[in-house]
Amino acid sequence: MAESTGLMESLKRMAGTLLVIVQTRIELLSNEMEEERLRVGQVLLYGSVALLFFGLAIMLLTVFVLVLFWDSHRLLVLGGFTALYFVAGLLAWNALRRVARERSKLFSTSLAELADDRDWLAPRP
Repeated sequence: MAESTGLMESLKRMAGTLLVIVQTRIELLSNEMEEERLRVGQVLLYGSVALLFFGLAIMLLTVFVLVLFWDSHRLLVLGGFTALYFVAGLLAWNALRRVARERSKLFSTSLAELADDRDWLAPRP
């Protein structure tokens, strides 16, 4: 009877340890999700503000150069800026496609920790 009690206590301790490991991994996963959410929010905010001001600067530069050449080459200047903006848009589109194809590193720490746990819990030969 004492042997079965010792076995039950050992199983309870092992189950408790496994629950602590699972809880730690879930907390780590939650922290990673929160960090990624905050990072994406900051990227979107700063990116939006930068795009707004760059857009305003480009518009004002275009108007400035167009007014500067109004009497002599206004259509040539307007066509040149149109071509420049089109090429810039194509380059940005290609960069967006390249970034979208890259694999995200989200949850990499949690997955690595779970792999370590699996290796640790695997039976040894």
